[in-house]
Amino acid sequence: MYLDNSATTQVSEEVFEEMKPYFTEEFGNPSTLYKYGRESKKALDQARQRVADAINAKPEEIIFTSGGSESDNLAIKGIALKLAKKGKHIITTEIEHPAVTETLHFLESLDFKVTYLPVYENGIIKIEDLKEAITDETILITVMHANNEIGTVQPIEEIGKIAKEHGIKFHTDAVQSFGKIEVDVEKLNVDLLSLSSHKLNGPKGVGAIYIRKGTRLVPLIHGGGQERGIRAGTENVPGIVGFGKACELASQQLEEHYEKLSSIRDELIEKVLSTVPESYVNGDKEHRLPNLVNFRFKAIEGESLILLLDAKGYQASTGSACSSNKLEASPVLTALGLDPVDVHGSLRISLAPESDTFDIDEFVGIIAESVARLREMSPLWNQEIDYDGVMCSKHGDDCRMC
Repeated sequence: MYLDNSATTQVSEEVFEEMKPYFTEEFGNPSTLYKYGRESKKALDQARQRVADAINAKPEEIIFTSGGSESDNLAIKGIALKLAKKGKHIITTEIEHPAVTETLHFLESLDFKVTYLPVYENGIIKIEDLKEAITDETILITVMHANNEIGTVQPIEEIGKIAKEHGIKFHTDAVQSFGKIEVDVEKLNVDLLSLSSHKLNGPKGVGAIYIRKGTRLVPLIHGGGQERGIRAGTENVPGIVGFGKACELASQQLEEHYEKLSSIRDELIEKVLSTVPESYVNGDKEHRLPNLVNFRFKAIEGESLILLLDAKGYQASTGSACSSNKLEASPVLTALGLDPVDVHGSLRISLAPESDTFDIDEFVGIIAESVARLREMSPLWNQEIDYDGVMCSKHGDDCRMC
């Protein structure tokens, strides 16, 4: 069972069927004037309209990119370079995706100043911290809509109002939230918003950026003037067609999928916490995506747990796919104030609509069995510690075993 849909999703059959003609029959370059080119241009226009409709935007406010990372780079660098004479201060959070944090680190090397807002135990910023961070030099606020590791949802609408009041451009990375919860650019008060196709049953290598009408930025890629001169390069027509269809389907099924995924998620949380000793949920339990939960288990290594689950046929992760081959503790989880040792015992489960076909009881049983097996080998679980009469939930008073 595949349970790592925050890393990527399976391309749906409807999306794949709509893409197929643009690999072979309708292969024209959309910038050309003859029939094949006009047909490809028509397909691009339809896809652009579908993406716009899904987020309550205008089609001319949608620029296609290669994915969420490029969209984040374009939004942040584009605004920073455009407004550098006005100010060089940017506000973000401690738990952004690497596409945002690494972009900001690059800008810091160019003498931009970045304020990283804390998120506290629940993984959500405090509005008071944001207000205090704003200065006369602040030109951009970038805060992700929903976190890719723990699924917590930030108060984007409120942040957007504050940014608007101060005349500050506001960008949000909505890669994980789009298709899972409502993403309405008017309600969210955003100027720029990043999207990715492969997180909602569309193809990889395609994304988009919403740029509110009147917002000016410096392009990253210069060339033939495609995408209104904001993103040069011949468009990936088959991928964009698939992305547009995926957006249409996600919008039509949003409410149905929200209810289904929330129900599965809540049952999974209840059964894991009641079955596995010393297990916890990372991040806010209420303000979170319907399809994602991040567990923490005391005294184990998450990578070992992933391998044991994989051997039983369940694919999950310890966190972001973009940092899955790094051994250091997750910056997102450490930002919650967790002990780095405990952070390593995390498990991210991210569901898709087809996840209702798997047996939750069986899966939870395998998790419990795997955690117990790892704890038998863990010096952290078995070391002798004198608690001086402190109650231990596992062995009782004055435990010297845990």
